[in-house]
Parts: sequence; C-alpha cells; structure tokens
Amino acid sequence: MFKNDTKLLESVIALAEELHYGRAARRLRISQPMLTKNIQDVETLVGTPLFDRDRKHVVLSDAGRAYVQQARLSLLYGERAVQSARAVMQNMDGCFHVGRTPYADPFLVSTLLSIQLPLYPRMKVELVSKFSMDLIDDLLAGLIDLAIANEPPESPALTSVQIAELPFYIAMAKREELARYPSVTLEQMAGRHWIMFDRKMHPPLYEAITRATAQRGIRPLSIQHVTAPEEAFPFVADGSAIAIVLKTGALLLARNGVTVRPLNETGLRVKTCLVCRADDDSKIASEFVRAYMRRIPDRKKHQQLPLLISA
Repeated sequence: MFKNDTKLLESVIALAEELHYGRAARRLRISQPMLTKNIQDVETLVGTPLFDRDRKHVVLSDAGRAYVQQARLSLLYGERAVQSARAVMQNMDGCFHVGRTPYADPFLVSTLLSIQLPLYPRMKVELVSKFSMDLIDDLLAGLIDLAIANEPPESPALTSVQIAELPFYIAMAKREELARYPSVTLEQMAGRHWIMFDRKMHPPLYEAITRATAQRGIRPLSIQHVTAPEEAFPFVADGSAIAIVLKTGALLLARNGVTVRPLNETGLRVKTCLVCRADDDSKIASEFVRAYMRRIPDRKKHQQLPLLISA
C-alpha cells in the first residue's frame, strides 16, 4: 500500500470528474506532474489503466468507473468515521443523513422528522432537499443513508418501498372553463398554454407526460418550464396558462383566484418511495425504516387532496 492513500483517491476522483489534468490539478492545488504521478501509482497498484488518454482527451475506463465509485465511498466513510467519533464526544448516537424531494407530501416529511429510535435516543437526523434523481445519485454515492423520492429508478443497488401514490394536479384561474369540472383529462387541456416542471427535475416523470400526449395526439399551444411551482403563479392567476404540478405545488398555488383540479389519468400517477442502498446493512437504517413504516399505516387517507381546491 502507498502512503497518503487519501490523496491518491482524491486524485483519481478529481481527474474522473474534470477529465482534464490541468483542471484536476488546480482543483486539488497540486502540480500537474504530482497529479500524473498519483494516477500512475494507483494504476500500478490496481494493475490496469483507469483512464484511456491521448494528447487531447481523457476518458474514464470501465475499471476506472468501478474504482471511482468505491473511492468516493471510502472517502465518505472516512469522513463519517470522524463524525461518529465527534458524536460520541458530544454525547450523541451519530448522524443519520436523509434526503427528500421538495415535492414530497409534507405529511411524509413531518412524519420522518418526528421519529425517535429507543435504541438511539441521541441520534441526530440531518435532512437535505434535492430533486429525486439527484437524491438517488447521492444515495448510491453514499452521501445520504435514506431518501424520500418520487419514482426512483429500478436498480439492484437500491431497495425501495412505496409510501404514497398521488395524481398530478392542474392549477388554473377560477374563471378558466376547466374549473367547472371536478377533475380534468389531458384531452380537455389541449389547445392551452401549459406550464410544466423542467425535464431535468425528473426526466422519467416528464417523459411520461409528453409520451402520453404524443401518443394521443394532444397538443398544447405552448409549454413553459419552471423549476419551482411559485414561478407559475402569475401566469396561472391571470388566466394565460394552466400548470401541471404535484401535490405540494397544488397547495402552494391554490390562492388568490387560483384553483386546482386532479388530473384524471390513471396512467399518470406519482409514486413516492422510501429508498436506501441494497447493501446497507446498518442497524440504524433498518430501525429507522421500520419505525417510519409503523408511523404511516393509515397513510392512504393523507394521499388525496379534496377534488376541488379553491382560494
């Protein structure tokens, strides 16, 4: 083994993310020759190139991808070891890192934060908020222990349990003709200006909507994209557009002349899941998941908003 193994791990990760020796060296605040030597030392240890490179390009090899994935975890566990030692000094049981999508049902998040584990009475829960697909990346990278995410991808590296299923909602001005109906369909929405969440927030959900409309020949006049429901409010309130939102967005927008109806499309519903890594065998994680699931046995009654939401 080599001395300063952390520096070697950091060198490979930096080059894998930058794919440029100069940028990676500047990021690590070391010379480029030192970075090159660190990479060569790791490749000598592994016995195979981690990067395919020529004078102009640097590309991560398959072996390199496998190495980087574990290298990130190694650095993370080293940091967690420090945190655990500090927690003991501060009379704590450690820190449990949880991620949640900002579009999760508020009830699901408040329930999570209310959990107290008898075996770990001084455990600290650290909550971060990110888009669902970013949470999955953080989970796989070991940056968080648990996630509340919408429509997580199927993967042998993940274990998930569904905790809610909700329709999309359509926000509109009260004077909009669609407000006469208890729910609306995609066909009824044709020929109007739509506001939708940006695709990068959740590509599978976005594509499910656009695929359904394309297959049935449903065409909006235009589609405007937003990253937060509040951005849609002025356009919905003045009647110039209708917005496709999740439950949290519906709760935010239903005010000052804006009303909300559920989208009546059985094939377009949003599943919220509790997700963890399949290889996570920690006792705290399993206790936390069990305690959470016991708290929401009657969660179905929290899944539906009233059919009509008006300000």
